[in-house]
Amino acid sequence: MEVLKIATAGSVDDGKSTLIGRLLYDTKSLTTDKIEAIEKSSKQKGYDYLDFSLATDGLVAEREQGITIDVAHIYFSTAKKSYIIADTPGHVEYTRNMVTGASTSQVSIILIDARKGVIEQTYRHFFINNLLRVKEVIVAVNKMDLVDYSEEVYNKIKADFQALNSKSSFKEQNVSYIPLSAINGGNVADKSENMPWYTGQTVLEHLEALEPEDVFETGKARFPVQTVIRPKTEEYHDFRGYAGKLYGNNIKVGDAVTILPSLTESQVTKIHFFDKQFDEATAGSSITLELENDINVTRGDMIVKSNELPKIEKDINTTICWMDSKKLVPGAKYLVQHNTNRVLAKIESVKNVIATDYSGVTPAAQLAINEIGEVNIKLSKALYFDAYNDNKSNGAFILIDVATNTTAGVGFIK
Repeated sequence: MEVLKIATAGSVDDGKSTLIGRLLYDTKSLTTDKIEAIEKSSKQKGYDYLDFSLATDGLVAEREQGITIDVAHIYFSTAKKSYIIADTPGHVEYTRNMVTGASTSQVSIILIDARKGVIEQTYRHFFINNLLRVKEVIVAVNKMDLVDYSEEVYNKIKADFQALNSKSSFKEQNVSYIPLSAINGGNVADKSENMPWYTGQTVLEHLEALEPEDVFETGKARFPVQTVIRPKTEEYHDFRGYAGKLYGNNIKVGDAVTILPSLTESQVTKIHFFDKQFDEATAGSSITLELENDINVTRGDMIVKSNELPKIEKDINTTICWMDSKKLVPGAKYLVQHNTNRVLAKIESVKNVIATDYSGVTPAAQLAINEIGEVNIKLSKALYFDAYNDNKSNGAFILIDVATNTTAGVGFIK
């Protein structure tokens, strides 16, 4: 696994930015001038410790208020892996930002303040990780230094979270628990001497030990065509290739494939990765396919194995996280962006709003900003999709406001 994508979640002041800053510091990923700036700022504020949250909070408003507002992406590497961390906001009004940050992540770190325990925001963040089917969740019980590194406090929080976990329908999810003190580095990269009762891995050790099969879901091979490559040079006069990113599973030379929506059948003859050729491509690869016969394939089409056809329908039942200040109401028209395919859509009905604390659903006729609900959508032409639970990449989409061209919502097909 070359790159592991991680999303953080937690309530205000749970220490998300501090944990990330500490990880960067302990893995020697901060530049000298950045460390000096953190030292200077911490001293000016009268702190007797280094404020590592300054390593991630980039907006002036974030630094002034001591909170995270926007999703920040932070990059660092160890000898074993490269990491991309999405530092997401903890406020209720930034639920949409958290969905955005977690939607492409394979691991989620949910922080809990050891003094406060499991709170309403914890329910919301765990619910979103269930909704997005994030397979690996680390529950980081932070600020253990403020509860005298009490094993009893940690065990109580762990038991409360396990009770919450029992409500989840995503049984393939693995939940791990780590007590830590992000501010002084205890159990972040190095073991804490103050918690000898904890014998498990540190946060970094846990991340380093994860294997691809632990975090990546496999499904059926899906290849949305991004562009058709026709060089028309002397060397490649008759070359016709179809470029895109492969999702779900592998594809091999010789595989019988079907092109959607035309249902034309062909066979893979060559697989190109930049200037090299391979007999097989793995999921996640950006490749160019050559097919046996010259057929009409264009951007927005999808190439799948002939024995693994997706659903092809014009009516979809979805779960929507609404991101726009303008409410989602029946009759409204949007563009559905599904992989490389864009289709005009009409909202047939809004069925309910889903409570993110696992308390159930409330019948509703509209969705307001940051609400999540079940919505029926009618499409102008058929979409070729899988249920999100079966294939994340082919079951997710975004709704685009036709008038403003803004991303109004993100959806998951049932």
